[in-house]
This record gives sequence, C-alpha cells and structure tokens, in this order.
Amino acid sequence: MLSVLLVTFPFFALVLCGYLAARSGVLPQPAIPGLNAFVLYFALPCMLYRFGASTPIGQLLDPAVAGVYLLCALVMVGGTVALTRNARIGWNDAAFGALVAAFPNTGFMGAPLLVALLGAQSAGPVIVTLVMDMVITSSLCIALSRLDGAGTHGVGVALKNAFRGMATNPMPWSIALGALASALQFSLPGPVEKTVAMLADAASPVALFTIGAVLARSQMNQHEQVPLRDYVPIALAKLLLHPLLVWGVGRTAIALGVPLSPFALTVLVLLAALPSASNVSLLAERFGAHNGRIARIILVSTALAFLSFSGAVALLV
Repeated sequence: MLSVLLVTFPFFALVLCGYLAARSGVLPQPAIPGLNAFVLYFALPCMLYRFGASTPIGQLLDPAVAGVYLLCALVMVGGTVALTRNARIGWNDAAFGALVAAFPNTGFMGAPLLVALLGAQSAGPVIVTLVMDMVITSSLCIALSRLDGAGTHGVGVALKNAFRGMATNPMPWSIALGALASALQFSLPGPVEKTVAMLADAASPVALFTIGAVLARSQMNQHEQVPLRDYVPIALAKLLLHPLLVWGVGRTAIALGVPLSPFALTVLVLLAALPSASNVSLLAERFGAHNGRIARIILVSTALAFLSFSGAVALLV
C-alpha cells in the first residue's frame, strides 16, 4: 500500500495545492479560467495526441473495452436517475447527478495517473473510455436533463448544443489525429514534436492544480445549504459502486468469451474508481442544474478518492 501511495500522493497533492491556492487568494479566481483554457486547449490535447499516436490502432478501436465500459456507464446513469429523481430533484438535477456518478475525471487526472501506474500500454483503454463519456454518456444525460417540461424540441436543442460543444472541444480531435497518426505510422517533424512534447509534459501538473482551484472556486461561490443525502451517496456510488460494477461486468464478459484482456479490465476498473469529472460542474451550470449539489459531489469524491483509489490500486495492481 505504501508503494501505491508513493505514486498516487503527488497527483492528489497537486489537487490540494490548487485548492489551497484558490481558497487563500494566492491564485485569484479570475485567473482560474486561464489555467483551465491552457489545459483544455493546449496541454491536454498534446498529451492525448501523443498517447494516441504511440498506441497501436487496434487498442484504440477495441470494441470489448468500449462495450463493457459503455454498458456500465448506462447502468450507472439509469440507476442514479431512478433512485434520485423525486419531488425535490427533477429530471435536470437527476440527469446531471447521474452524469457526475458515471463520468470519471479521465482527462485531467486519469490519463496521466494510469500511465504513471501501469505504463504506456494503459493509454488505449483510457482513450476509448474518454471518447465514450464525451460522446455518448454526456449527450445522453444532457438529453435526459431536458425532460423537465421541455418536450421533444427541448431535447433536440440540448443534443444539438451538446454535439456543438463536442465539436469545439479539442480533446476528441486530438485523439482522432493521434489515432490517424498511429494508423499511418506518421511522425511529426522534430521541432514540432518537441513543442508538442513540452506542452504534453505540462498537462498533468497544471491539470491537477486546476482541478483543485476549480473545486475551491465552486465551494466559495456556493452559499446555500445542500442536504448530505443529496450528494454524499452519489459520491460514494462513484467511488465504490462504479468500479465494482465494471469489475463484475468485465469478469462476466471474460467468462462468456468476450476478448477483454485482464489488463484492460484492470484499467477500466481503476478508471471507474476515479473521482467525478470536474467539467460536469460547468455543464450543470450551463444547463441550469443545481450546480451547488454537483460541485459538492465532485469535491467529496475527489477528497475521498485519495484513499479509495489508492486502495483499489493496491488490490488490483
């Protein structure tokens, strides 16, 4: 367990540094969007491009990995909506609660952390799951969020906005370009490759620091009280139920003859054990959901993941 903590501690320590910097005012709140933009539009796309370009194309198009992970994501979404929607929590809030329960922080935290733990061969499953969550899980939850009296037109508009947001998100495009480079065995010119490498190396520390700063900002800007029952169970479901579900479905799939390697299953379980994706808070705010509740789920899951994720690594690796 100590050897695991030696690997995971720096990642969570950087999140804590960003949180403390924003809470103390050392990092002004107006500076946080700039950090986020650097990670989203420069550093992280370069890191994902490098992962994609250095990963065999067969691993990037693995239907077994995609199928097992997507099935579990749909179960998490459906179960969370069914269990949380009530007189106080409508479709909008239930849908984004479901998204935050099913969407791990793969881009900002999972990709660098899993590669550090398991090596470069983990990049293939990581990229597959990231695409599944960005394209399918997010779009489904956004569509469900519009069922609060919005009608078919509202769902259609929401899906259109979701796909427009995906089209302007550089991460899917960087993954696609990396996959194309892998398929064609293409290498960037030396100076360009060096520039991409420098930006990619900055992705992990700046992204983790930014996660902490975003969490601190969301907490400082939310002054209303949210009952514990509205966010703690979902945070625990993300950290405990999601990885157990992936493990169970994956083991069953292997027993039934699905060509899912034990290593890929380990990667999927550890991805599911990650805390909730921090960008869901931005989506919830854009679509008018109760962002205070979503921010608390992300904060609790991130704080608890230091122990729960490290425990999952100790059991599986």
